[in-house]
Amino acid sequence: MNVGIVGLGYVGLPLAVSFCEAGLNVVGVDVDPRKIGALKAGESYIEDVPSEKLAASAGRFFPTLRVAELSRCDAVIIAVPTPLTRNREPDLGPLVAATTAIAGVLQRDQLVVLESTTYPGTTRERLVPLLEESGLAAGIEFNLAFSPERVDPGRTDYTMRNTPKVVGGLTDACRERAAALYSEICDHVVPVSTPEVAELTKLLENVFRSVNIALVNELAMLCDRMGIDIWEVVNAASTKPYGFMRFDPGPGMGGHCLPVDPFYLSWRAREYGSPTDFIELAGEVNQAMPRFCADKIARALNEHSKPVRGSRVAVLGVSYKAGVGDLRESPALTIIQLLADAGGEIVYHDDHVPELSEFGLRSTSLEDALDGCDVAVVVTAHPGLDIDLVLERAPLVVDFRGVTPGSGVPNLVRL
Repeated sequence: MNVGIVGLGYVGLPLAVSFCEAGLNVVGVDVDPRKIGALKAGESYIEDVPSEKLAASAGRFFPTLRVAELSRCDAVIIAVPTPLTRNREPDLGPLVAATTAIAGVLQRDQLVVLESTTYPGTTRERLVPLLEESGLAAGIEFNLAFSPERVDPGRTDYTMRNTPKVVGGLTDACRERAAALYSEICDHVVPVSTPEVAELTKLLENVFRSVNIALVNELAMLCDRMGIDIWEVVNAASTKPYGFMRFDPGPGMGGHCLPVDPFYLSWRAREYGSPTDFIELAGEVNQAMPRFCADKIARALNEHSKPVRGSRVAVLGVSYKAGVGDLRESPALTIIQLLADAGGEIVYHDDHVPELSEFGLRSTSLEDALDGCDVAVVVTAHPGLDIDLVLERAPLVVDFRGVTPGSGVPNLVRL
C-alpha cells in the first residue's frame, strides 16, 4: 500500500515514519523546500523522529514538493497547520490550499483523511466541495474521513502504536477503510459515527486541559496575593485518591493545540448562538499568565532594590514544554518581549533552541547565562537542568515550574 502525507511537521513526519516501519511506502509532501532537502539528506528536524529512525525508512519514504506524486497513493492524509488569525479566529488557509491541490490529482477509489485539528463540520462542509472539484463524488467514488492527531511532542510512554486512534467517516465504508489504514500503525482504533463526532472529540480533549490549566493558573495568581504556596496546595490536593486530577500551574500554555484549539470551538459555537463562556474565559486566563509572570519578575527584582531596566535576566528554557525545541505559542517569547520592552538585558539557555532570531539572541551555556545575572528565571525546566547550580550561582531565582525546593532558600521566588 502507498500512503501520501501532506504536511511533514510534528504530526506528519512521525506518521510517515510509523507507516514505513509497518512496511508501507510513503510519499511525503511539504511546501517547504528546506524540509524536503533535509529529509532527502536523511536529517530529521523533529525531536520525536531521530535521524537514525528516519534513515531506517530509506527506500520506503519519498519526500517531495510535488503534489502530483500523490496520484499513485491509495490513501492521502492531510496534516497541515490550522492556526488562528490575529483576531483569534480559525485560519483554514493552509488546509484549503492543501485540499485544493489534492483535488487536482485525486484518483477514483482513493481515501483522503484529515488529521489537522479543526471545528466540527470542516470535513463535510469544506473538504467535500473542494475535493469534488475533481469530478469525483465523496463517499461514492472516493472515501473521506477525519481522524484527529494525538501527538504529544517529547512523550515516550504513549506512542503512535499504543495511543487509541479515533476515526469518523463520511459514510460507513469511509470509516471502515480509514480504520483499516490506521490499524497498520495503531493497536486500538476507535470508530465513531461521523466526522463531526471525531472533530469535536479532539476539541473536547484540549478544552478539558485548557480549562483545568486555567483554573490552577487562576488559583496561582490568587495564592500570590494571599501568600500561599500554590505548589504545596496542588501537592496536598493530589493525595486524594478519587475526584481530583492533578494540573500544574505555569507561565502560560504553548504548542499548537492548547492555545489554539479551544478558539476553534468557541468560534463555531457562536454560529449556533451558543456561547462557550468557560472556554473563552480559560483562554483569557491562560493568555494573561505571561504578563503576570513578567510582573512577578519585576516585583522580585524590586524586592532586591533593582529595576528591570538594566538588569541582566537569564531565561532558562524558552520552548513551550520540557524536552522539545518547539516554540509555537511559547509563553517564554512573550515574557522575553515584555522584559526587553522594560529595558531588561536578556540572555537565555536552552539546549533545544539554539537561536531566537526575532530577538537577535543565541543560547548560551548555563554557566554563561548565570554569570553576572541579576535574576535567573525558570520558564521551561528541561530534563537535566542543574537546579542546584542555578540556586548557587544566581543572586535571585524565579521559578515558574515548581522544580525548586519549597522553602528555606533565601534567593528563591516561586509561582
